[in-house]
Amino acid sequence: MTSAPREAETRIGPVGAVLCRLVFLAICLPGPALLAADLLGDLPVSTGERCGLLAGGVFTAVVGVGFGVFGWRVVDRSRRDARQLDATGVAATAEILTVAHHLGGEDPGLLLHLRIHGPGFAAFDVDAVRPDDPALVPGALLSAVVDPADRLYRVG
Repeated sequence: MTSAPREAETRIGPVGAVLCRLVFLAICLPGPALLAADLLGDLPVSTGERCGLLAGGVFTAVVGVGFGVFGWRVVDRSRRDARQLDATGVAATAEILTVAHHLGGEDPGLLLHLRIHGPGFAAFDVDAVRPDDPALVPGALLSAVVDPADRLYRVG
């Protein structure tokens, strides 16, 4: 049984990965620091204010650490996908079957229905959202790279 096709995360280079990880680390740190300052610090505040500081520290820690860990994992997945396609990917061709306007999200674009085929794997169909480009018309061919083992792909 073959796995469902999955588009590779956007490629992030080594410098971009380090910078992203530093930013996500910076997002993680303020919450635990506020929480530690509230719990360990000798602040001259009332009990009600201390409860408010504690609640703010807990909230900031949970949200910051959650978002930071999520971002760190996205960077790791991007790097892993790039290494996997570089190591085991084969050149393929993505044929545009249909084009539709895509209005979801902040950046409207085109929803492409693609058929990806190449040596070493059975052809498969996927949907991909791309920025608006007049060259993206039905019948156009795009270059792609596919890992035949698990159908991880990147359309260029």
